[in-house]
Amino acid sequence: MSITHQLALTFISGIGCSLSKQLISYCGSAEKVFQMPKSKLLRIPNIGEILADQIISQGKEALQKAEKEVLKCEKEGVSILSYLNKDYPTRLKQLEDAPTVLFYRGKAGLNHSKVVSIVGTRQATNYGKRVVEDIIHTIKKCNPLVVSGLAYGIDIAAHKASLQNNLPTIAVFACGLDFIYPPVHKSIAEQMILEGGLLTEYPLQTKPDPRQFPQRNRIIAGLADATIVVEAGTKGGALITAEIANQYNREVFAVAGNIYNKYSAGCNNLIKEHKANILTSPEDIITFMNWKEGEVEKDRVVKKLTIDLDAEEQVIYDLLMKHKELHLDELGWQSQLGVSKVATVLLNMEFKNLVKALPGKKFALL
Repeated sequence: MSITHQLALTFISGIGCSLSKQLISYCGSAEKVFQMPKSKLLRIPNIGEILADQIISQGKEALQKAEKEVLKCEKEGVSILSYLNKDYPTRLKQLEDAPTVLFYRGKAGLNHSKVVSIVGTRQATNYGKRVVEDIIHTIKKCNPLVVSGLAYGIDIAAHKASLQNNLPTIAVFACGLDFIYPPVHKSIAEQMILEGGLLTEYPLQTKPDPRQFPQRNRIIAGLADATIVVEAGTKGGALITAEIANQYNREVFAVAGNIYNKYSAGCNNLIKEHKANILTSPEDIITFMNWKEGEVEKDRVVKKLTIDLDAEEQVIYDLLMKHKELHLDELGWQSQLGVSKVATVLLNMEFKNLVKALPGKKFALL
C-alpha cells in the first residue's frame, strides 16, 4: 500500500485519524479512496457531502504535497511509518485515535517488550530529578524503553538518565522532526537518535504550537505499558497524559510528594482520586508490572495454523491470534482486504468453527 496515498489522506481537511482508517477500510486501500466517485464515498459511514467534496477537490493537491514530503523525509533520514507498517507501534495501533502515519528518526524499535513513559512538571525540583534517576537506575535491569517529551524538567531528566544507564529512550515531538524543541536540548536529542529515537505525527517544517502538545501527549501515553508522573502541579501536560493513559486502560503511577509543595499536588490528587497507583519505591513498578529481570527482547513468533486455510483466512486468523478480538472495520483495514471481503471470509471461518461473532461487530477465535 502506497505510503504517499496514506500520507495524502492526512492532508485533506476534515479527515482525521479515525476517518482516514475508515476510508481505507471501506475502499480497500488508500489509493482507491482517491479513485472513488462521490456517489460511493457518500455510502461510507460519517462521510457526508462536505467531506466527499473535499476528498475529490483536494485529492490532487494532497497527493502532490505527500510526494514532496516523502522525498524530504528520505533526504533527512526520516522514516514514515504507516498504520499498516509492521514497525508501527502495536500499542498505538490498538487505539482509535492513533495517528495514520508517524515520522521517526532513530535506532530503537517501537515495539519493545516493555515500555514506560515518564512525565512531569517543567519546574522539576531536585527531589523530582533524583526520583527520576532512581527509577531509571532501578528498572534498568528489566531493559525497558523509556518515553517522554524532551521538555524541561522531568522529561529531559528521564532522557538523560536513560542515556546514562544505556537504556533506549524516545522523545515524542509536538512539531516536525526538523525542529528540536526546546532548542537547548538539541545535543541530547542527537544522542537519542543513536540510542533511541525521535517520533512525531507532524510532517517536516511543522513548527511547535501550543495546540499540538495535548495531541502529542496521547502518543506518549499510548506508546507505553505504564505512565509514571513524577512531579506535577494541579494543571499541565503531565496530568493530561495521565488522564489519557487511564482512558486507554494503561497503568498509571504517581510519586507521592510533600503536601506543601505545589509540584506534588498533581501527583497527590491522582492518587487521592484513584487515578494512579501510588509509587513509594522504584521497585513498585517492577512488582506491579510483573516484569522479570534480565529479560531480553524476543521476536514475536506468529503461530501458524495446522489446518488447511487459504491465504485470506490465514491473514484474518493471524490478526485475531495477535489481538484476541477485533472490530470488523479494523479487520478490514489491517488485512487490506476491505470490509466486504473480510465479512465473507469471516462467514466461511464461522462455518469452519474457527471464529465467533461478538457484540458490536467484533470477532474472536474460538
